[in-house]
Amino acid sequence: MNRDDGLEGKVAVISGGASGIGRALAVAYARAGAHSVVGYYPGDPHDAGETVAAVEAAGGRCAAVEVDVRSFEQTERLAQAALDGFGRLDIAVAAAGILRRQSLAEMTDDAWDDMLSVDLTGVLRVFRSCASRMAEGGAMVATSSIAGGVYGWDDHAHYAAAKSGVLGLCRSLAVELAGRGIRVNAVIPGLIESPQSLDSVNSLGPDGLRAAGKVIPAGRVGTVDEAARVIRFLTSADAAYVTGQSVVVDGGLTVRWPS
Repeated sequence: MNRDDGLEGKVAVISGGASGIGRALAVAYARAGAHSVVGYYPGDPHDAGETVAAVEAAGGRCAAVEVDVRSFEQTERLAQAALDGFGRLDIAVAAAGILRRQSLAEMTDDAWDDMLSVDLTGVLRVFRSCASRMAEGGAMVATSSIAGGVYGWDDHAHYAAAKSGVLGLCRSLAVELAGRGIRVNAVIPGLIESPQSLDSVNSLGPDGLRAAGKVIPAGRVGTVDEAARVIRFLTSADAAYVTGQSVVVDGGLTVRWPS
């Protein structure tokens, strides 16, 4: 196992760790010798205990903490759990998010505000709580989306606006926190098979993903493990001179000439 990436013994806080990219990332850290504190939303149908079990099976240690990223008090508790449980906090990954299909005509102020409170301001809350406790030379990554980060998406204006805002937030924090040696980057996942994208009501669903895979140069949609490994890289010593960047993980979708 490669231990040259500087991750061994590090501690990561991951919001949205009950499933999807967050769960895959916690396991990826375990394989690199790092430990994690995963935040999970109590209303999420996925079991954070399964994340803990997967991490332990991979040789790592993991604590699951209930958190609603709409609340700064709760993100404070999430970040503090890393210090209380492991004695340090080196990495913060904001992966919690919601996805709702809603047209402009149907959009309410409450629906707009709730989306941004989770998918954009929730990132800020996680980063603000973790930055105040983070060791020098730490790293932070937020998950944006190809929707908003690159493309527009009909009936998802609030989601795309939030995910676009994540990019500006990360660029600005990269400048602000550089003096402390803290790097801040974003990943822009393309079409990744996850519980969120498999939701036929609010996203593409299984049939939509299969159809989309045919137009992606790689010939398929991506996996949560593939997205997680990019985040792991961005928070490792291998990416020590990378900050303020947005890395697209899409199998070539955004560079394909329309046909």
